[in-house]
Amino acid sequence: MSKPKRYVFFVSDSTGITVSTLGNSLLAQFEDNVEFEFTTITFIQSVEQAEDAVKQINEYAKTAEYRPIIFATLIELPYRHILTKANALLFDIFGRFIEPLELELGLKSSHAIGRTHNKGEETLSYYNRIEAINFALQHDDGASVKRYEEAEIILLGVSRSGKTPTCLYLAMNFAVTAANYPLIAEELGDGLPSILQPHQHKLFGLTIAPENLQRIRQQRYPNSDYASLKTCQIEVQKIEALFRQLKIPYINATHTSIEEISAMILKQTGLKKRFK
Repeated sequence: MSKPKRYVFFVSDSTGITVSTLGNSLLAQFEDNVEFEFTTITFIQSVEQAEDAVKQINEYAKTAEYRPIIFATLIELPYRHILTKANALLFDIFGRFIEPLELELGLKSSHAIGRTHNKGEETLSYYNRIEAINFALQHDDGASVKRYEEAEIILLGVSRSGKTPTCLYLAMNFAVTAANYPLIAEELGDGLPSILQPHQHKLFGLTIAPENLQRIRQQRYPNSDYASLKTCQIEVQKIEALFRQLKIPYINATHTSIEEISAMILKQTGLKKRFK
């Protein structure tokens, strides 16, 4: 039986990053049973643009089995009022949160479009993230180990266990300088490689179910010994034994998203993002 399809619109007077992040987080609770199709409408900064957005949404509503869903972050009240004319379920994020906060604080909001931080903070945040991304790329998959002393964390795992995307997510979203090192089959069973021993306090492991690992490897190197279930089972068994032996904290990433893995790593290690 096919899933019901719902059209979702993220409407913003700026880049749409905030509203799409919030909307996706909420809808993720229902994605097993509903198929969502997303459209982002950004930089709504005039009455005409707001009206065009409503027209676009209503065109979808004419043919859809269910009314569309709108998540909106529009500061200006006239634009928000126009959006209420859409034949859709509207979640007015600022309307639901800004106005109660104004009442509670006894203050009017600045109504500044796209404001999350001041310029100085944004510049520092951007610089820190770019630096962290460059570090992650330079120290991906053990390609370079020269600056491991600068790493805040070094992820360990067998090949294709999710180390690279996790490092990049930590860099892009939290400005964490993360490296990763793959423990290949020949190294497993021989203890920790010498290059990693001085940094054991920074190590964090990722593991994965052998069946999932085999499926991922099979897509890259089909019908190879590298992608065989037996090889995957042996490698996973050995690396988990190494993690336990050396008391290296680790996470099973089999059914866990990159976002969840990163959050769990930050919580377990106490690492902090390097910007507000």
